[in-house]
Amino acid sequence: MSTEASIRAADTRAEGRALLAAATTAGHAPSIHNTQPWRWRLTGNELSLYLDHSRGAEVTDPDSRLAVLSCGAALHHALVSLAADGWHTVLERMPDPEHPDHLARLRLDHRIPVTFEARRHRQTIGLRHTDRRPTASTPTDADQLNAVVEAAGSAGAGLHILRPDQVLELASAADQAQRADNADAAWQAEVNYWTGGTRPLGSGIPDAAIGDRATQTTVPGRDFGHQGDLPVSAAHDNAATFAILYGPEDDEAGWLRAGEALSAAWLTATELGLAVLPLSATIEVAISRERIRHLLADLGHPHLVLRLTTGDPAGTAAPHTPRLPADQVIERF
Repeated sequence: MSTEASIRAADTRAEGRALLAAATTAGHAPSIHNTQPWRWRLTGNELSLYLDHSRGAEVTDPDSRLAVLSCGAALHHALVSLAADGWHTVLERMPDPEHPDHLARLRLDHRIPVTFEARRHRQTIGLRHTDRRPTASTPTDADQLNAVVEAAGSAGAGLHILRPDQVLELASAADQAQRADNADAAWQAEVNYWTGGTRPLGSGIPDAAIGDRATQTTVPGRDFGHQGDLPVSAAHDNAATFAILYGPEDDEAGWLRAGEALSAAWLTATELGLAVLPLSATIEVAISRERIRHLLADLGHPHLVLRLTTGDPAGTAAPHTPRLPADQVIERF
Protein backbone atom coordinates (compact mmCIF):
# COMPACT_ATOMS: atom_id res chain seq x y z
CA MET A 1 0.00 0.00 0.00
CA SER A 2 1.32 3.43 -0.97
CA THR A 3 1.92 6.12 1.62
CA GLU A 4 -1.01 8.14 0.27
CA ALA A 5 -3.32 5.11 0.46
CA SER A 6 -2.16 4.41 4.00
CA ILE A 7 -2.94 7.99 5.01
CA ARG A 8 -6.41 7.75 3.44
CA ALA A 9 -7.08 4.47 5.24
CA ALA A 10 -5.97 5.97 8.55
CA ASP A 11 -8.21 9.00 7.96
CA THR A 12 -11.15 6.75 7.20
CA ARG A 13 -10.63 4.81 10.42
CA ALA A 14 -10.33 8.05 12.39
CA GLU A 15 -13.57 9.34 10.86
CA GLY A 16 -15.36 6.11 11.69
CA ARG A 17 -14.19 6.23 15.30
CA ALA A 18 -15.28 9.86 15.67
CA LEU A 19 -18.74 9.18 14.22
CA LEU A 20 -19.22 6.08 16.34
CA ALA A 21 -18.20 8.04 19.44
CA ALA A 22 -20.63 10.82 18.48
CA ALA A 23 -23.56 8.41 18.11
CA THR A 24 -22.65 6.77 21.41
CA THR A 25 -22.41 10.13 23.18
CA ALA A 26 -25.79 11.09 21.70
CA GLY A 27 -27.34 8.24 23.66
CA HIS A 28 -27.07 10.37 26.83
CA ALA A 29 -29.60 12.89 25.50
CA PRO A 30 -32.87 13.53 27.35
CA SER A 31 -36.03 12.03 25.86
CA ILE A 32 -39.73 11.75 26.56
CA HIS A 33 -40.17 9.05 29.26
CA ASN A 34 -36.51 8.15 28.54
CA THR A 35 -37.72 6.21 25.48
CA GLN A 36 -34.56 7.12 23.50
CA PRO A 37 -36.46 7.16 20.19
CA TRP A 38 -33.44 7.58 17.92
CA ARG A 39 -31.62 5.29 15.56
CA TRP A 40 -28.24 6.03 13.96
CA ARG A 41 -26.85 4.61 10.72
CA LEU A 42 -23.09 4.86 10.21
CA THR A 43 -21.76 4.53 6.66
CA GLY A 44 -18.21 5.60 5.76
CA ASN A 45 -17.78 9.24 6.79
CA GLU A 46 -21.54 9.84 7.13
CA LEU A 47 -23.86 9.42 10.08
CA SER A 48 -27.64 9.52 9.65
CA LEU A 49 -30.25 10.05 12.35
CA TYR A 50 -33.68 8.41 12.16
CA LEU A 51 -36.79 8.52 14.32
CA ASP A 52 -37.49 5.05 15.72
CA HIS A 53 -41.25 4.68 16.13
CA SER A 54 -40.83 1.37 17.95
CA ARG A 55 -39.66 3.39 20.98
CA GLY A 56 -42.31 6.05 20.74
CA ALA A 57 -45.00 6.97 23.25
CA GLU A 58 -48.02 6.65 20.97
CA VAL A 59 -50.62 7.83 23.48
CA THR A 60 -48.60 10.54 25.19
CA ASP A 61 -47.01 11.78 21.96
CA PRO A 62 -49.29 10.74 19.06
CA ASP A 63 -47.77 13.09 16.46
CA SER A 64 -44.18 12.35 17.63
CA ARG A 65 -43.43 16.01 18.32
CA LEU A 66 -41.65 15.20 21.59
CA ALA A 67 -39.90 12.17 20.08
CA VAL A 68 -38.49 14.32 17.28
CA LEU A 69 -37.50 16.95 19.84
CA SER A 70 -35.70 14.21 21.77
CA CYS A 71 -33.87 13.24 18.59
CA GLY A 72 -32.87 16.88 18.15
CA ALA A 73 -31.23 16.82 21.58
CA ALA A 74 -29.36 13.66 20.55
CA LEU A 75 -28.28 15.35 17.32
CA HIS A 76 -26.82 18.29 19.24
CA HIS A 77 -25.02 15.90 21.59
CA ALA A 78 -23.46 14.22 18.54
CA LEU A 79 -22.34 17.57 17.10
CA VAL A 80 -20.78 18.49 20.46
CA SER A 81 -18.86 15.21 20.46
CA LEU A 82 -17.54 15.76 16.93
CA ALA A 83 -16.46 19.33 17.70
CA ALA A 84 -14.63 18.07 20.80
CA ASP A 85 -12.85 15.55 18.57
CA GLY A 86 -11.74 18.35 16.25
CA TRP A 87 -14.05 17.79 13.28
CA HIS A 88 -15.96 20.29 11.19
CA THR A 89 -19.30 18.69 10.38
CA VAL A 90 -21.60 19.35 7.44
CA LEU A 91 -25.17 18.94 8.73
CA GLU A 92 -28.25 18.41 6.58
CA ARG A 93 -31.59 18.42 8.42
CA MET A 94 -34.57 16.57 6.98
CA PRO A 95 -32.47 15.39 4.01
CA ASP A 96 -35.13 13.25 2.31
CA PRO A 97 -38.64 14.73 2.03
CA GLU A 98 -40.02 11.34 0.98
CA HIS A 99 -38.73 9.79 4.23
CA PRO A 100 -39.60 12.21 7.05
CA ASP A 101 -38.22 9.79 9.67
CA HIS A 102 -34.75 10.50 8.25
CA LEU A 103 -34.12 13.52 10.46
CA ALA A 104 -30.52 14.44 9.75
CA ARG A 105 -27.34 13.52 7.91
CA LEU A 106 -23.89 14.41 9.24
CA ARG A 107 -20.74 14.30 7.12
CA LEU A 108 -17.22 14.95 8.35
CA ASP A 109 -15.55 17.63 6.26
CA HIS A 110 -12.18 18.64 7.69
CA ARG A 111 -10.22 19.02 10.90
CA ILE A 112 -10.66 22.08 13.12
CA PRO A 113 -9.00 23.31 16.32
CA VAL A 114 -10.57 21.96 19.48
CA THR A 115 -11.88 24.69 21.77
CA PHE A 116 -12.15 24.59 25.54
CA GLU A 117 -15.90 25.15 25.23
CA ALA A 118 -16.30 22.07 23.01
CA ARG A 119 -14.41 19.87 25.46
CA ARG A 120 -16.38 21.27 28.39
CA HIS A 121 -19.71 20.65 26.66
CA ARG A 122 -18.79 17.05 25.91
CA GLN A 123 -17.83 16.49 29.54
CA THR A 124 -21.10 18.08 30.67
CA ILE A 125 -23.11 15.61 28.59
CA GLY A 126 -22.16 12.89 31.06
CA LEU A 127 -23.16 15.07 34.02
CA ARG A 128 -26.50 16.38 32.75
CA HIS A 129 -29.58 14.69 34.20
CA THR A 130 -33.18 15.33 35.21
CA ASP A 131 -33.98 16.04 38.85
CA ARG A 132 -37.69 16.08 39.67
CA ARG A 133 -37.29 17.04 43.33
CA PRO A 134 -38.58 20.38 44.68
CA THR A 135 -36.28 23.30 44.20
CA ALA A 136 -33.84 25.23 46.33
CA SER A 137 -34.90 28.60 47.75
CA THR A 138 -32.24 30.71 46.02
CA PRO A 139 -33.54 32.59 42.95
CA THR A 140 -31.78 32.06 39.65
CA ASP A 141 -29.27 34.73 38.67
CA ALA A 142 -30.25 37.03 35.77
CA ASP A 143 -26.87 36.72 34.05
CA GLN A 144 -27.07 32.94 34.22
CA LEU A 145 -30.57 32.97 32.76
CA ASN A 146 -29.39 35.24 29.95
CA ALA A 147 -26.60 32.79 29.14
CA VAL A 148 -29.09 29.92 28.93
CA VAL A 149 -31.41 31.98 26.71
CA GLU A 150 -28.48 32.84 24.43
CA ALA A 151 -27.46 29.18 24.22
CA ALA A 152 -30.95 28.21 23.06
CA GLY A 153 -30.93 31.04 20.54
CA SER A 154 -27.57 29.97 19.14
CA ALA A 155 -29.10 26.58 18.32
CA GLY A 156 -32.11 27.99 16.50
CA ALA A 157 -34.90 28.34 19.07
CA GLY A 158 -36.10 30.92 21.56
CA LEU A 159 -36.49 30.65 25.32
CA HIS A 160 -39.16 32.91 26.79
CA ILE A 161 -38.86 33.58 30.53
CA LEU A 162 -42.28 33.75 32.20
CA ARG A 163 -43.38 36.58 34.47
CA PRO A 164 -44.85 35.65 37.90
CA ASP A 165 -48.41 36.21 36.66
CA GLN A 166 -47.73 33.98 33.66
CA VAL A 167 -46.47 31.23 35.97
CA LEU A 168 -49.94 31.07 37.51
CA GLU A 169 -51.44 30.52 34.05
CA LEU A 170 -48.80 27.87 33.40
CA ALA A 171 -49.74 26.14 36.67
CA SER A 172 -53.40 26.09 35.64
CA ALA A 173 -52.56 24.68 32.20
CA ALA A 174 -50.29 22.02 33.71
CA ASP A 175 -53.02 20.96 36.13
CA GLN A 176 -55.54 20.80 33.28
CA ALA A 177 -53.19 18.64 31.20
CA GLN A 178 -52.46 16.27 34.06
CA ARG A 179 -56.17 15.81 34.83
CA ALA A 180 -56.83 15.05 31.17
CA ASP A 181 -54.03 12.46 31.15
CA ASN A 182 -55.18 10.84 34.39
CA ALA A 183 -58.66 10.36 32.94
CA ASP A 184 -57.24 8.43 29.97
CA ALA A 185 -56.80 4.71 30.72
CA ALA A 186 -54.57 4.23 27.66
CA TRP A 187 -52.30 7.04 28.83
CA GLN A 188 -52.05 5.49 32.29
CA ALA A 189 -51.14 2.12 30.79
CA GLU A 190 -48.43 3.68 28.66
CA VAL A 191 -46.90 5.56 31.59
CA ASN A 192 -46.95 2.36 33.64
CA TYR A 193 -45.07 0.62 30.81
CA TRP A 194 -42.27 3.19 30.71
CA THR A 195 -41.86 3.84 34.44
CA GLY A 196 -41.06 1.85 37.58
CA GLY A 197 -39.46 -1.53 37.93
CA THR A 198 -41.09 -3.24 34.93
CA ARG A 199 -39.98 -0.78 32.23
CA PRO A 200 -38.04 -1.98 29.16
CA LEU A 201 -34.43 -2.82 30.01
CA GLY A 202 -32.06 0.10 29.49
CA SER A 203 -34.80 2.70 29.03
CA GLY A 204 -37.72 4.30 30.83
CA ILE A 205 -37.73 6.01 34.23
CA PRO A 206 -36.81 3.86 37.25
CA ASP A 207 -38.42 4.31 40.66
CA ALA A 208 -35.07 5.65 41.90
CA ALA A 209 -35.70 8.79 39.80
CA ILE A 210 -39.36 9.24 40.86
CA GLY A 211 -40.27 11.06 44.06
CA ASP A 212 -41.43 9.10 47.09
CA ARG A 213 -44.34 11.49 47.57
CA ALA A 214 -46.26 14.18 45.72
CA THR A 215 -44.76 17.66 45.81
CA GLN A 216 -46.72 20.73 46.89
CA THR A 217 -45.56 23.14 44.21
CA THR A 218 -47.16 25.94 42.21
CA VAL A 219 -46.60 24.21 38.88
CA PRO A 220 -47.36 20.48 39.18
CA GLY A 221 -44.81 18.05 37.87
CA ARG A 222 -45.49 14.73 36.17
CA ASP A 223 -47.87 12.39 37.96
CA PHE A 224 -46.55 8.90 37.23
CA GLY A 225 -49.47 7.24 38.96
CA HIS A 226 -47.30 5.75 41.71
CA GLN A 227 -44.65 6.80 44.17
CA GLY A 228 -40.99 6.07 43.61
CA ASP A 229 -37.92 5.73 45.83
CA LEU A 230 -36.36 9.18 45.46
CA PRO A 231 -36.54 11.07 48.79
CA VAL A 232 -38.42 14.33 48.35
CA SER A 233 -38.31 17.28 50.75
CA ALA A 234 -41.11 19.67 51.63
CA ALA A 235 -39.53 22.45 49.56
CA HIS A 236 -41.58 24.57 47.19
CA ASP A 237 -40.82 25.99 43.74
CA ASN A 238 -41.32 29.67 44.65
CA ALA A 239 -37.75 30.54 43.63
CA ALA A 240 -37.88 28.63 40.35
CA THR A 241 -37.80 30.25 36.93
CA PHE A 242 -40.11 28.89 34.26
CA ALA A 243 -39.51 29.29 30.55
CA ILE A 244 -41.06 28.23 27.26
CA LEU A 245 -38.86 26.81 24.51
CA TYR A 246 -40.36 27.98 21.22
CA GLY A 247 -39.73 28.38 17.51
CA PRO A 248 -41.27 29.72 14.29
CA GLU A 249 -42.30 26.31 12.93
CA ASP A 250 -44.65 23.69 14.37
CA ASP A 251 -43.49 20.75 12.28
CA GLU A 252 -40.79 18.08 12.26
CA ALA A 253 -38.08 20.56 11.28
CA GLY A 254 -39.13 22.92 14.07
CA TRP A 255 -39.30 20.16 16.65
CA LEU A 256 -35.83 18.95 15.65
CA ARG A 257 -34.32 22.43 16.02
CA ALA A 258 -36.08 22.82 19.37
CA GLY A 259 -34.39 19.63 20.56
CA GLU A 260 -31.00 20.96 19.51
CA ALA A 261 -31.72 24.16 21.42
CA LEU A 262 -32.85 22.19 24.46
CA SER A 263 -29.50 20.38 24.52
CA ALA A 264 -27.53 23.62 24.11
CA ALA A 265 -29.51 25.37 26.85
CA TRP A 266 -29.36 22.41 29.22
CA LEU A 267 -25.60 21.94 28.87
CA THR A 268 -25.04 25.64 29.51
CA ALA A 269 -27.37 25.58 32.52
CA THR A 270 -25.58 22.57 33.99
CA GLU A 271 -22.21 24.28 33.61
CA LEU A 272 -23.60 27.31 35.44
CA GLY A 273 -24.88 25.21 38.34
CA LEU A 274 -28.54 25.36 37.31
CA ALA A 275 -30.91 22.39 37.28
CA VAL A 276 -33.37 21.91 34.42
CA LEU A 277 -36.66 20.03 34.57
CA PRO A 278 -38.66 19.59 31.33
CA LEU A 279 -42.42 19.91 31.89
CA SER A 280 -43.90 18.32 28.78
CA ALA A 281 -47.46 17.61 29.98
CA THR A 282 -48.69 21.02 28.84
CA ILE A 283 -47.33 20.32 25.35
CA GLU A 284 -48.77 16.80 25.12
CA VAL A 285 -52.40 17.91 25.53
CA ALA A 286 -53.72 20.08 22.69
CA ILE A 287 -55.92 22.37 24.77
CA SER A 288 -53.17 23.16 27.30
CA ARG A 289 -50.62 23.57 24.50
CA GLU A 290 -52.83 26.27 23.04
CA ARG A 291 -52.90 28.02 26.42
CA ILE A 292 -49.09 27.95 26.47
CA ARG A 293 -49.03 29.38 22.96
CA HIS A 294 -51.06 32.36 24.15
CA LEU A 295 -48.41 33.04 26.80
CA LEU A 296 -45.95 33.49 23.94
CA ALA A 297 -48.19 36.04 22.17
CA ASP A 298 -46.69 36.35 18.67
CA LEU A 299 -43.26 34.91 19.45
CA GLY A 300 -43.87 31.47 17.94
CA HIS A 301 -45.00 27.93 18.68
CA PRO A 302 -44.33 26.30 22.07
CA HIS A 303 -42.23 23.13 22.05
CA LEU A 304 -41.48 22.53 25.73
CA VAL A 305 -41.78 24.14 29.16
CA LEU A 306 -38.69 24.21 31.38
CA ARG A 307 -38.17 24.77 35.10
CA LEU A 308 -34.78 26.24 36.01
CA THR A 309 -33.51 26.26 39.57
CA THR A 310 -30.27 26.84 41.44
CA GLY A 311 -28.17 24.12 42.98
CA ASP A 312 -29.20 20.68 44.13
CA PRO A 313 -32.12 20.76 46.62
CA ALA A 314 -30.93 17.86 48.77
CA GLY A 315 -27.18 18.25 48.40
CA THR A 316 -26.91 14.99 46.46
CA ALA A 317 -27.47 14.33 42.79
CA ALA A 318 -30.54 12.43 41.70
CA PRO A 319 -29.70 9.13 39.97
CA HIS A 320 -29.27 9.12 36.21
CA THR A 321 -31.75 7.17 34.13
CA PRO A 322 -30.47 4.07 32.29
CA ARG A 323 -29.35 4.03 28.67
CA LEU A 324 -29.71 1.49 25.88
CA PRO A 325 -26.52 -0.28 24.73
CA ALA A 326 -24.95 1.41 21.72
CA ASP A 327 -25.44 -1.63 19.50
CA GLN A 328 -29.22 -1.29 19.93
CA VAL A 329 -29.34 2.23 18.51
CA ILE A 330 -26.40 2.31 16.06
CA GLU A 331 -26.32 0.44 12.75
CA ARG A 332 -22.96 0.12 11.01
CA PHE A 333 -22.53 -0.57 7.28
